[in-house]
Amino acid sequence: MIFESLKPKVETIVADTSKTVEERLLSICQLLENKIDCYNWVGFYFKNGDKNELKLGPYVGEPTDHTIIPFGKGICGQVAVSNKNFVVPDVAAQDNYIACSITVKAEIVIPVFVNGENMGQIDIDSNTPDPFSVEDERFLEFVCEQVSKII
Repeated sequence: MIFESLKPKVETIVADTSKTVEERLLSICQLLENKIDCYNWVGFYFKNGDKNELKLGPYVGEPTDHTIIPFGKGICGQVAVSNKNFVVPDVAAQDNYIACSITVKAEIVIPVFVNGENMGQIDIDSNTPDPFSVEDERFLEFVCEQVSKII
């Protein structure tokens, strides 16, 4: 399966201390967007200091105006509060969805925990309706565990 073949690549990226953390996070985004067909926008949001908001980190895909997201707003903001994975098979059916692009049909957001604290998340948008499975969730949890080692 594609996810199993990507795990060692993610580990290699994370372990490459010749690159900055930002460069490694961007490399992870590029890897996922390039190798997984239904991942059309891949990015990280991180807690913005002591503020109750998220700040956009490295990403690949269409540019977004959503560089700061208050806790509780949108899918990412809800994950910042709930500390739980959030899979949205149809963004049009979500009341608290922040539209980034009219082409986006689905979204998955997985929190990144460091020492038990939610420090950020990986956010993936798809232009394909309902593309995310339990396997996506488990793989992205693995990615977030790896990322937690370097942030």
